[in-house]
Amino acid sequence: MENMEIERKFLVKELPADLESYTHHAIEQGYLCTDPTVRIRKRGDKYTLTYKGRGLMEREEYNLPLNEEAYLHLREKTDGHLIKKVRYLIPLEDGLTAELDIFEYPKDLVIAEVEFKSREQADAFKPPVWFGADVTDDRKYHNSNMI
Repeated sequence: MENMEIERKFLVKELPADLESYTHHAIEQGYLCTDPTVRIRKRGDKYTLTYKGRGLMEREEYNLPLNEEAYLHLREKTDGHLIKKVRYLIPLEDGLTAELDIFEYPKDLVIAEVEFKSREQADAFKPPVWFGADVTDDRKYHNSNMI
């Protein structure tokens, strides 16, 4: 069964008020490969291995659970190239959610991502005023290119 991720990415002009009131998680992730993308991620006490196919706004994505031991073993294979960020989940209109990532590394980077059920929904999306430039098609803002 094929899983498609459809998302758009934006820089952020200003952080929403009361940011700490939103659900948020510290995330650590590393890359074992960038073409195709094979990523490991730790979010709290949850560990995953993710495969992402090629593409910018639309691409295949598969997530597999890992245990802590497997995560720590694979983490060594990332050669210390880890991305650390805090992700805030901010509700938007039409049942959408902005995943606002404030990066610890790379420093001073803030990106908002929004996932969609269809290409049509993604194309019709009107970003809130606190969003900045749409960087969906700029590969340098893909986490796998930040290591």
